[in-house]
Amino acid sequence: MVTIHDLTPVSEFEWEIPADARKGMRVGVRLFATRRLLEAVLKDNAVQQAVNAASLPGLAGPVVVMPDMHQGYGFPIGGVAATALPDGVISPGGIGYDINCGVRLMASAVPLEAAQPYLERLVTALDQHCPSGVGTAGSLRLSDADLEKVCRLGAGWAQQRGWATEMDLRRCEDGGCLPEADPASVSPRARERGRTQLGTLGAGNHFIEVGVVEDVYDLEAAQAMGLEPGCLTLMIHCGSRGFGHQICTDAVQSLQGAVRRYGISIPDRELVCAPLDSPEGRAYLGAMRSAANYAFANRQILAHQARLAFEAALAGVVRNFHLHLVYDITHNIAKLETHTLNGRAQRVCVHRKGATRAFGPGSPDLPPEYAHTGQPVLVPGSMGTGSWVLAGTAESMERSYASSCHGAGRVFSRSQAKREIRGEALLRALEKQGIQVRAGSMGGLAEEAPQAYKDVDEVVRTVCGAGITRKVARLRPVAVVKG
Repeated sequence: MVTIHDLTPVSEFEWEIPADARKGMRVGVRLFATRRLLEAVLKDNAVQQAVNAASLPGLAGPVVVMPDMHQGYGFPIGGVAATALPDGVISPGGIGYDINCGVRLMASAVPLEAAQPYLERLVTALDQHCPSGVGTAGSLRLSDADLEKVCRLGAGWAQQRGWATEMDLRRCEDGGCLPEADPASVSPRARERGRTQLGTLGAGNHFIEVGVVEDVYDLEAAQAMGLEPGCLTLMIHCGSRGFGHQICTDAVQSLQGAVRRYGISIPDRELVCAPLDSPEGRAYLGAMRSAANYAFANRQILAHQARLAFEAALAGVVRNFHLHLVYDITHNIAKLETHTLNGRAQRVCVHRKGATRAFGPGSPDLPPEYAHTGQPVLVPGSMGTGSWVLAGTAESMERSYASSCHGAGRVFSRSQAKREIRGEALLRALEKQGIQVRAGSMGGLAEEAPQAYKDVDEVVRTVCGAGITRKVARLRPVAVVKG
């Protein structure tokens, strides 16, 4: 196990493990964390997992770990790694089971004071319009042909049905669609699971949260994003549901053989992988992109349903209840991107697992309205604390493969949270704070209690202190729907 003595401090917010620290490491590890956050995370296996990931073939630079890090499958959650073409590998463990789990932030011009008397009506409408829960099916029943179109078009499939605007797609990462998805690489079992779950929230840490813009730190950026102080926002956190989970499950099984066939040595079987340019690597990439596009479509449909809920609850009692999209980001993905490494531009496959893309100002991949501000970076906290809107920086392009944190990060496992926290007591405590809650179960609510997570403000202080993002606004929750 890695200890604090294995790490070299670079600054208050950054630490390093050199490439020669452990046998088999090909590159070093760069960690963004305060000492307090780091000491907490060293209690689990997250940092050791980052060291293990540093042994993968074809890495183009150090493995990077964010301050919300915690132990995951193979890679740590909060881990970022870039493998170079053509010799690098693709690893499902560097993406996760919930492919393109991500966050969508919408904003309004509705002052909290005007909406306060109707919050209970609003959260009930959101709960009714946006199905949630383990294994929940939605109202859509996709044919094989429609499922293939979702896999290829992503959020564009929703736009064809009148459920998305041009702005919705423009303000999605990658326009809400990854190219070169290959539905033919998706198993029959994954297709079966995907046919009924589009337009549903799911369970676990997935949520819909109504917030209010409490503090603004960068007025220019906040104005570009349409974030008005004191007004309501809506955040949606979900991914590719059982469809993506099955695609990851299938890949983890199939790539066990690829490791042997290509003579790849890995310190942990959870790091199974295949060369990017191998038949196995291309098949997984095609299936993974299909799941990513399914998730983009899923969040877009939920956003459409949320707009209908706002209309049902607030029409006739408040003005300007329309929700516009601020941005939609993914934090479980692998994508081919061009980064300047060691002084030259390289095409690399960036694995982000529990990490958010954070492109800086001037990036050609951003919509024109964010060209000067940098990409919005959305960092949800927990039900009882708050969430943050940050912006990517030029420094993130240089030091973290244009990546930042994705949330607060767990300190309790779900089972520990359920042992130590009573859902009913948590519900009462949240209501005393003025937070309306709709939850599928008290056990599921306890799993996601605020005390099960790190201090999101310190996580944000770390990435901003390290220079890889800057603060734009802080949001305070006023109503939450959880599966």
